[in-house]
Amino acid sequence: MTTFKKICATILFASSTLSAMAGGILTNTNQSVSFLRNPAREAAIGLDGVYSNPAGVAFLGEGFHFGFNWQAAFQTRTIETTNPLFAMGAENNGATTKTYKGTAKAPIIPSVQAAYNTGKWSFQLNFAVTGGGGKCEFADGLGSFESAVGKIAYALNSLGAQTYNAGYYMQGSQFYFGLTLGAAYKVTDNLSVYGGLRALYGTASYKAKIEDITVNGNVPFGSFLDGINANYAKLEALYSQYGEYTPEPYLTQYKQLSAAMPKINALEVYRDGVNLQCDQTGFGVAPIIGVDYKIGNFNFAAKYEFKTKMSMKNKSTLKEAMAIEAVNQFQDGKSVREDSPALFTVGAQWSVLPNVRVNGGLHYFFDKQAEKYGNKQELLDKGTREYLGGIEYDPIQKLTVSAGIQFTRYGLTDEYMSDLSFVTSSWSYGLGAKYQINDKVAVQAAYFKTKYEHYKQETADASGSINDFTRSNRVAGIGVELTF
Repeated sequence: MTTFKKICATILFASSTLSAMAGGILTNTNQSVSFLRNPAREAAIGLDGVYSNPAGVAFLGEGFHFGFNWQAAFQTRTIETTNPLFAMGAENNGATTKTYKGTAKAPIIPSVQAAYNTGKWSFQLNFAVTGGGGKCEFADGLGSFESAVGKIAYALNSLGAQTYNAGYYMQGSQFYFGLTLGAAYKVTDNLSVYGGLRALYGTASYKAKIEDITVNGNVPFGSFLDGINANYAKLEALYSQYGEYTPEPYLTQYKQLSAAMPKINALEVYRDGVNLQCDQTGFGVAPIIGVDYKIGNFNFAAKYEFKTKMSMKNKSTLKEAMAIEAVNQFQDGKSVREDSPALFTVGAQWSVLPNVRVNGGLHYFFDKQAEKYGNKQELLDKGTREYLGGIEYDPIQKLTVSAGIQFTRYGLTDEYMSDLSFVTSSWSYGLGAKYQINDKVAVQAAYFKTKYEHYKQETADASGSINDFTRSNRVAGIGVELTF
């Protein structure tokens, strides 16, 4: 494998996934402001149930219900990377550990919920960003980028390359838009069932650059290669004239450089750096089923979202197949698998008092059954598990204040984690309020924050680095609900 191909593979593999703001590895569960103020919505009765508890929406009042939500999410992704090659970096002062920080912004995340209830039927619609939802930028690139350039300098060390320097940049965006249509039916006054279909449209874009590569301070990489080629041409001419009788040390230099020239020639494609871009689009459809049961002061509900088979088609600057599969997944015109995993949720709500409700819930994402390119899902230890709890209180008739908590645990392994394509287990809290202005209009606002753990790799990744991953995340939202 040439160093250039290794660099391409590293860049494209690292940029392959933007993980969700709340929920599974690539699934957003924060599809309404109601979720932000109390994430334990699996058995709550409300308009936001068209996503979280669709069967329960059948127990809303007669008529048309419409809701619009606006959310803004801001995230940082921090990677502390250790690699012995960094010691050769001209600006690293011999350090082998560096910190790379990415910022992800999604200032506008809209969603729409609607339901029409008539008799025993509830006809429903939900539109939301069900995966991804933002743009992440690493202004100084990634550790895998720099380690790839470090490998070049190390490979050329015997030919005079003592240090390296370069400019790095990485940007990725990913959006999965979901439209769900379905209907719930009240079998009895206490039991309802739901069936629906969700269509997903995915779009993603990745840009990566490594530019202005220099060696030994400020010598452009291309000029360094030119110097080696010129020296080799002189030695080759001398050897052509004298053969094995070439004077020393020229004979030894010629033989050493002649052995190194295949490696030098392979680096020629990299003299101007790397400038790669890939845009992807895909589409998939999957069914959803649900059930809701009321007994006394309790309400119980469950939902199952089937796996959505997705194939993302590339429009890329990579026109020809290469020997490395991690690169070929971004070849122009190719379609690659990027399934959205199946999700099972179950929850309960207890009306402790007429104005106090306690909620609990559980999510399980079948991540290992959602096919990814190269069967990357098999590197996971298990699917994602989430545990949720919350409380709602009506201090006055028109006002509801609420708060909740969510614990997210991923089945991560060292082999799965890689630069931008990472998540870490976390816990989140949300709080907010809803105010019923009149019989037809209600408004709500909420804030949601996630505290991420650190995940430190015990074994080096494909770039030869040991990484310590973590994030920060915060979301704010406002919404309005109308009833006719």
